Amino acid sequence: MNPNVLSRHGRAALLFLIALITGLAASFAAVAADRAALERDARQAYRKLTATVPAAKSLARDAVAVIVFPKITKAGLVVGGQYGEGVLFRGDAVVGHYNTAGASFGMQAGAQQYGYAMFFMNEKSLAALTESDGFEVGVGPSVVMVDQGMGKSLTTMSAKDDIYAFVFGQKGLMAGIGVQGNKITRLSD
Repeated sequence: MNPNVLSRHGRAALLFLIALITGLAASFAAVAADRAALERDARQAYRKLTATVPAAKSLARDAVAVIVFPKITKAGLVVGGQYGEGVLFRGDAVVGHYNTAGASFGMQAGAQQYGYAMFFMNEKSLAALTESDGFEVGVGPSVVMVDQGMGKSLTTMSAKDDIYAFVFGQKGLMAGIGVQGNKITRLSD
């Protein structure tokens, strides 16, 4: 075999390998930057929620963990969907990154964005999220949606359920009635 042919193929393979490694490094850097921005946004949304909603502040003291989705986008016209990414905090530490996705069907039209936080009040409810292939809201531990009225009167003394959820920062308009499923899944770190 001609040594120049091997040399040319060797150089091409080396260049390809360098390009591949450079591309992968850039991808990992982009993911790290996206994760840093997600963590910053989640922390900011969590601080604002606990500063403005007394029940959230009260629950934060006793929750074993809190997952915060700073921005979920939902849109639909008869068939709809929603998606957002969030961060699981245990105290002040980030312990995981998650997404929430759902589909809906029914009389609906519009688009909106909102934030969502879930306060896990015991280890059993947290295990339903962290030890499963995906946490389906409405299946498993009880999830209580906290509305404005309940948000003013709920305290840790009256909090007896597994998980409390808050929706905040709604923008846009989504009208209608629909059947929907929502699943929370851990993102690979």
